[in-house]
Amino acid sequence: MRVVREAAGLEAALEAAASEALKAFGDASVYLEKYVERPRHIEIQVLADHQRTAHLGERECSVQRRHQKLVEEAPSVAVTAELRERMGKAAVAAARAVEYRGAGTCEFLLAPDGAFYFLEMNTRIQVEHPVTELVYGVDLVREQLRIAQGLPMRLPENELVPRGWAIECRITSEDPANGFLPSTGRLEYLRPPSGPGVRWDGGFETGNDITLFYDSLLGKVIVWGPDRGEAIDRMRRALQELVVVGVATNQSFHLRLLGDRAFLEGEIDSQFLDRRTDLMQPSGEPAQMMALAVAAALAEESARQSRKPIPADGASNAGGWARIARLEGLR
Repeated sequence: MRVVREAAGLEAALEAAASEALKAFGDASVYLEKYVERPRHIEIQVLADHQRTAHLGERECSVQRRHQKLVEEAPSVAVTAELRERMGKAAVAAARAVEYRGAGTCEFLLAPDGAFYFLEMNTRIQVEHPVTELVYGVDLVREQLRIAQGLPMRLPENELVPRGWAIECRITSEDPANGFLPSTGRLEYLRPPSGPGVRWDGGFETGNDITLFYDSLLGKVIVWGPDRGEAIDRMRRALQELVVVGVATNQSFHLRLLGDRAFLEGEIDSQFLDRRTDLMQPSGEPAQMMALAVAAALAEESARQSRKPIPADGASNAGGWARIARLEGLR
């Protein structure tokens, strides 16, 4: 791919792209398309049965690393009700044009001036579908299964309106301190977050082996709040509660992102992390504190499994953090 900003550079860019294509694919064909500066990645969820096609609003998926989504939100700070209606109608028209059935997603680039451009349609349920479920109150997987059985989807006939705000953070076995390279090993301990408005979708548990042979996604932390600010606060708490021992994760990256001014103000696009390489750097938490966190989590888990209280060392109401800290001579 080549970005051409001036007509004088077009011929050389075409020749270079054609040469690379020929060597890589045996085909020198190339095509031209409009380059959208600093676009947002917005996708529209659709559902279609044999009688009806409907959309369930948008998801904001602009926080990406190497074109891999890391954080998703619903709704988007950049999408007004009027724009949601226009993008929704475009997605529904695309699905109807191919007589689509089931759950699917139409992805768009949204330019700063409000123009949007079709990217592709994913004809499946997507990793980020939970944020749509939480703000629209619809179980997308259930509806997908109903449609596959030939049953009508159970959606209100009137237009669906988002309620509150949902955010999803993908937790991957990647090491921020080592250039986000994959981290492998045995998952010695996993404690997902919990509480009101918090959801954990994961496929691993304590004792599983994390290898290079599969995707690095360990699980997803999804939260809902009445507005974006509360959803962000709830996500921070959930990420701080999440404990993963045995492999490195991108948990610290998410916490840095959620404290960043630009993210908090919604000033993001698909090239945001390309510019903000500082967010990709390890935050330099003291190794001692990380060791205390791991020790406290393991101590609490050991006590839970044995159903015996951890020795309180003179303070019966002290938590695992306080007890471990005393053992380390820090308090």
